[in-house]
Amino acid sequence: MSQEKLKQGEKLSIDQLAEVKVMVIDDSNTIRRSAEIFLKNSGCKVILAEDGFDALAKIANEQPDVIFVDIMMPRLDGYQTCSLIKRNARYKSTPVIMLSSKDGLFDRARGRMVGSDQYLTKPFTQDTLVEAVQTYAAIARANASEAE
Repeated sequence: MSQEKLKQGEKLSIDQLAEVKVMVIDDSNTIRRSAEIFLKNSGCKVILAEDGFDALAKIANEQPDVIFVDIMMPRLDGYQTCSLIKRNARYKSTPVIMLSSKDGLFDRARGRMVGSDQYLTKPFTQDTLVEAVQTYAAIARANASEAE
């Protein structure tokens, strides 16, 4: 990945998405596959996980640049998963975007409290997913270059 400084509000171009690894954590096979198709069509590398436990095992190996996580999942829900990711010093600057069919103020606030960077409601479109990746992958790059 290139290390140039990014200005606030700057996004990656579509061409730059080929270097971006995106993890999608959702217990719904339909949602995972839809997100995978949308993101791969934009050039992203996609890692899929069925739940929080599956994701936590894969994050260390794959080191995604951006993580989308469903809120309502069995065993370890999205809030718990996000909290565990953000509490790990190695991954706390990795952008985590919550996915939910709920659009309430309480749900959004709870997402912020556990450290999520954005909250998207389902059903999502290819444009909303790709735009989030363009924005947050740019932020992740800027954070990575500052850390070096």
